[in-house]
Amino acid sequence: MSVRFLLDMNLPRSLARLLLNDGHAARHVADLGLDRATDAEIVEVARIADEIILTHDLDFGHLLAFSGESRPSVIIFRFERAKAAIVHQRLVSIWPLVHDALAAGAMVVVRDDALRVRRLPLR
Repeated sequence: MSVRFLLDMNLPRSLARLLLNDGHAARHVADLGLDRATDAEIVEVARIADEIILTHDLDFGHLLAFSGESRPSVIIFRFERAKAAIVHQRLVSIWPLVHDALAAGAMVVVRDDALRVRRLPLR
């Protein structure tokens, strides 16, 4: 099943290529001219395009938590080494656990040793 991802500035562009090779749609905000966009603007782009935001930035979680919206879903990677291959490997490994929640609207936080899934909108 193909998924649409929007990668934030703090993740490497090469991650988009890995996701494309997996058969997903993946765009990096810098490739869209959004390298200076606010988090709120990025959220709106993802919402319109029905994309899941991939980021290393906790601000997206705060923004979505207080928005009252169920879209877009976001995955926040919170580990030291945000290299493309490491993020890709972790995403592939957690995907079966988070796919349904993300499809319904969720915020997923991925740490080295933990995974937290919260449905949107947060209450």
